[in-house]
Amino acid sequence: MEKLKQRVEQARAAFNTGKTRPLAFRIQQLKALKKMVQEREKELSAAMKADLNKSEFNSFSYEFLLVLNEIDMILEKLPDWASPQSVEKTILTLNDKIYIRREPLGVALVIGAWNYPFVLIITPLIAAIAAGNAVVIKPSEISENTAKVLEKLLPQYIDKDLYPVVNGGVPETTELLKQRFDHIFYTGNSVVGKIVMEAASKHLTPVTLELGGKSPCYIDEGCNLEVACKRIAWGKYVNCGQTCIAPDYILCNPSIQKTVVEIIKKSVKEFYGENIQESPDYERIVSKRHFKRLMGLLEGQKVAYGGESDESTCFIAPTILTDVNPDARIMQEEIFGPILPIITVKGVEEAIQFINQREKPLALYVFSDSNKVIDKMIAETSSGGVTANDVLMHISIPNLPFGGVGNSGMGAYHGRFGFDTFSHLRACLIRNFKMEAVNSIRYPPNSQKKVDWAKFFILKRFSMWKFGLVALAILGIVAAIVIKVMLF
Repeated sequence: MEKLKQRVEQARAAFNTGKTRPLAFRIQQLKALKKMVQEREKELSAAMKADLNKSEFNSFSYEFLLVLNEIDMILEKLPDWASPQSVEKTILTLNDKIYIRREPLGVALVIGAWNYPFVLIITPLIAAIAAGNAVVIKPSEISENTAKVLEKLLPQYIDKDLYPVVNGGVPETTELLKQRFDHIFYTGNSVVGKIVMEAASKHLTPVTLELGGKSPCYIDEGCNLEVACKRIAWGKYVNCGQTCIAPDYILCNPSIQKTVVEIIKKSVKEFYGENIQESPDYERIVSKRHFKRLMGLLEGQKVAYGGESDESTCFIAPTILTDVNPDARIMQEEIFGPILPIITVKGVEEAIQFINQREKPLALYVFSDSNKVIDKMIAETSSGGVTANDVLMHISIPNLPFGGVGNSGMGAYHGRFGFDTFSHLRACLIRNFKMEAVNSIRYPPNSQKKVDWAKFFILKRFSMWKFGLVALAILGIVAAIVIKVMLF
């Protein structure tokens, strides 16, 4: 445990040298990270195969591709993001320099998740490096093979003092959380999220919590059920259902429930074949403990499709449940597995009511041909993100923030949002010694005239866009002359 403390102190000492400040250094580190993905893809894929039975194709599509895209986009945009951001001036600040400077927070702790053990640790790391921070990296011990490979590879490519990897279980994570950090980024469940937030509060450390929740999926009558159900089946069963934004349950009218079940069944067979256990594209539950948890959720439920399992290989087939009691245990906790309950509702109003009676989800999905229904669902619910007529895809758009709300998390990242998460937005005002006549309205003794002029300058908005710089300058000079005459 003493070594953990030393690793954190080592990262802080390295940060305090100032080596992360230059943009050139950050860019070099990001390029090195990209090089690691390209050169060690096979090794990383093998680790994820051992952890989750993830194929090389799926590792590339759902892990490496997202990371490479994130790095390329940030490398392109970083010089602009890191530049001082000008702020609109007023008469009072006409001759001054006003800007926002984005600075690194310091030493960040990034705690990853096991379900996507590469992308969910590397993406926040990319953002933290881009913003100029040192980072203590804590992969999930549940995906132990990927964690070991990351501990081995990362020091070979990026600065080992600034970006140490710490492996271990609950004791190591608990000890890490006792240390002082400048930001903590955690991906996982809400139970641990509360522990992280409590630990962070002792040092007033800001946190980003990427949690989960029961992401609902409403299917409207009359929409294209063939396409809708195929997309839902893909999003639900990819990674064996172990996706934080997977559709957790379906809400639909009883009249289309049977059709929904049949199309999802057909789609599953198209994706994985008749013998799903032999499909190279179907992953496994990450551990025996999670396998038993999921099997416990199935107890007493009506299985409309699937339900087959094999504990020795942690296999659970894609499963659909019908006639589900909303009060059943499976509807009280995030499923995080290949089990899809269907709850019947009369229409969009009842669906909205059902959603709003529960914790705010990380994602919300609505399938409908009606923009009215889509707009209503968005306007009258709350979720971290929302996608209409598809699932999962909002996470792939780098210009959209990814994050939760309420019980599903706080803060966001991806692209510019990740850069800002790990940056301090420092307000900078550089004044000169001119226009002292205007400034004199703030000096004692006060008077009604000074108050009236203050109202004019502060409450009256003179937009630079409307007046233009020259007009505003003239207005400022005139005002200064008038004030000097009036007050003195």
